[in-house]
Amino acid sequence: MILGAYRGLSALAPPALRLLLKRRLARGKEDAARLGERMGRAGRARPAGPLVWVHAASVGESLSTLPLIERVLARVPAAHVLVTTGTVTSARLMAERLPPRAFHQFVPLDAAPWVARFLDHWRPELALWIESELWPNLLRATGARGVPAALVNARMTERSFRGWRRWPGAARGLLGAFRLVLAQSETYAGRFRALGAARVAVAGNLKYAAPPLPADAAKLEALRAAIGARPVWIAASIHPGEEAAVADAQARLQRAAGALGIVVPRHPEKGAAMAEAMRARGLAVAVRSAGAAPGADTALYVADTLGELGLFYRAARIALIGGSLVPHGGQNPIEPALLGLPVLHGPHVENFADVMRALAHAGAALEVRDGASIAACLEQLLPRPHELAAMGEAAKRCAEAERSVIERVMAGLEPLLAPLAEARDAAA
Repeated sequence: MILGAYRGLSALAPPALRLLLKRRLARGKEDAARLGERMGRAGRARPAGPLVWVHAASVGESLSTLPLIERVLARVPAAHVLVTTGTVTSARLMAERLPPRAFHQFVPLDAAPWVARFLDHWRPELALWIESELWPNLLRATGARGVPAALVNARMTERSFRGWRRWPGAARGLLGAFRLVLAQSETYAGRFRALGAARVAVAGNLKYAAPPLPADAAKLEALRAAIGARPVWIAASIHPGEEAAVADAQARLQRAAGALGIVVPRHPEKGAAMAEAMRARGLAVAVRSAGAAPGADTALYVADTLGELGLFYRAARIALIGGSLVPHGGQNPIEPALLGLPVLHGPHVENFADVMRALAHAGAALEVRDGASIAACLEQLLPRPHELAAMGEAAKRCAEAERSVIERVMAGLEPLLAPLAEARDAAA
């Protein structure tokens, strides 16, 4: 019933969604040159041969698909991979990092006519959806065309689970579109089973298989030269509201250790506002997008650029993970762990609860709650480089121990991939 109502309303939605797209465009959240893709109009021709469609919501999810895409292309040599996401930032990163035979398009908004236009053009042979984004019209239309679909790296928060339990029929209808659900953990798998998913297996977190974030060697050398011998900590993927705790921690820390804090906003466009808020606390702040480098008197360096997080992680000794001091669920701690950084995090880590538990068990992660507790941890650890290095090595070992997740994911997907490879071989 609820899905029927949704479909009925969404059929009338295109005028309202066009207005929404204009508003998002004005706020820099859409690409003017590619706005048609959000309405299902393709930005390029469909390549010949099998097409595997991978859908990921945003930056973190799309980056986690890179090892999967490479393995899919190797398994089906004649295939191409279409990657869809919904954010400008993820589109830019995918343009830089996708391998040959893979390309990006924006996902259409979930209006039935736009969904139909999208599927009419691309005609995928297989759909792999990543993590937790479930669009009813897109899922239903994909299934109605007989396209096999799998939910990969699947997760479902406790809050979402409670919400879906109020609508069990709708949950079964949506999840019934997937022939397979590969969950990150047994906890998530149990939630999908309880909601009626037919075939659920635990493969692990695909983010473990992602390659370490890249860094330009010349830029790293220049950054380290600008920093000098000062100890560095990084507050990575910081959300609005968290900059106050970061500024408070740095104000306390400066007096004791002379450390430099690097602040990487989750959304680069928020960098200027964060910098002003931190300057209001009396701190000297330099902003990378303005062309500034950290000087000897810089307390906080706001690194509000795109695709350089790997650079800043390599300049630091320890990382505070954003999205965890506010009720967002936490950003990815695997990225700094793979680069040998110990992790600080707030109480809100629902998105990576299993990962954080593993890092804590390895002695590589500590929980903080505010500026005072962040400063207390840093005051204790930054003057002890050998202890920090040991924690960082433990973090790296913990992350690398799970990199075989890609093998489990590919084994789970083999029944869906084999027909594509076999059909092509038979045609040849």
